[in-house]
Amino acid sequence: MIKKKKLGFIVNPVAGLGGRVGLKGSDGAEIQRRARELGARPESPQRAIQALERIEEIKEEVEIITYPFEMGEDEASRCALDYRVIGTIKKGETTPEDTKRAAREMVDLGVDLILFAGGDGTARNIYDAIGTAVPVIGIPAGVKIHSAVYATTPNNAGELVFLYFLGKIKKLQEAEVMDIDEDAFRLGRVTAKLYGYLNVPHEERLVQGLKSGRGEGEASALKSIAAHVVKNMEEDCLYLIGPGTTTRAIMEQLHLPYTLLGVDVAFNKQLVAADVTEKQLLDLIAGKKAKIVVTIIGGQGYIFGRGNQQLSPSVLRLVGKENVIVIAPRTKITALQRRPMLIDTGDCEVNKLMSGYYQVIIGYEQTVMYKAE
Repeated sequence: MIKKKKLGFIVNPVAGLGGRVGLKGSDGAEIQRRARELGARPESPQRAIQALERIEEIKEEVEIITYPFEMGEDEASRCALDYRVIGTIKKGETTPEDTKRAAREMVDLGVDLILFAGGDGTARNIYDAIGTAVPVIGIPAGVKIHSAVYATTPNNAGELVFLYFLGKIKKLQEAEVMDIDEDAFRLGRVTAKLYGYLNVPHEERLVQGLKSGRGEGEASALKSIAAHVVKNMEEDCLYLIGPGTTTRAIMEQLHLPYTLLGVDVAFNKQLVAADVTEKQLLDLIAGKKAKIVVTIIGGQGYIFGRGNQQLSPSVLRLVGKENVIVIAPRTKITALQRRPMLIDTGDCEVNKLMSGYYQVIIGYEQTVMYKAE
């Protein structure tokens, strides 16, 4: 009889809750309450299911050990996998302590690997609880993901488990656990801190990189990129300007106020809405011509699905790939080392619709063709 591999499975049910409603994070009961009042729905359950579905092919060789209700049981029950529920929680009122306790109990039961869905805060909880006691893989489900312990997509998280349990990935790599001050983040200040390392089965094409900041000497490049975008702005067209210092240069060129870490909307070179939610965007673009301006997240390569969840699958369907403008200084393109730009919207069909080649603006009247997937 084949001894089954034990997979610890933890879901942070509120991870990503604040993304589409523009709250720039989900930490804390008050933010979660506000997110729900704004109509937010949890992102992590469906993303966790996507990861588990990839493991169904080796279901005879895997036993899942998970926590009750929305912390894993609900998701595991929807997949063709054997699972066992341990521990107790207060349904609908999960806390970081529940995540820590779940991780510790799973290590005590001898799991071979822990698969968890969440964001940077969840990675911190796992690190605080177990350190490097067992390997882990993160399913990306948060708003902000600076840590390098996550797979590039939920499906690739499942792929990593699949390959690791089959012995096709043997290498473990110490990956950084990073987190930021969300209160400062909402005020436009990014203060990331290294909290420690977790051991992650490593396959470069499946694991996301550590988010990097702006390099030296980029200021002039950003100005020339912004000048190109502004010169070519069409009349009577809404421009949805995504977050980041690269896109900020466009708003500065237009002499408009901006939300560094949110999505702003301009029309005929005037600001019409600031720091918008998904719902506000859908209302604004209904029946109108619109374009989206985004940049590449340095060190990771994402253009959708990290920090700009307001640009949701519904928004992207309405705007269309042909109306997406990608801007990036040449240094960001070079740093990708020919790896593709990444898209992880949470909707597999939209990911495919938005994949393919983009004409990336890298300077004034300078573009390169680059692939996204």
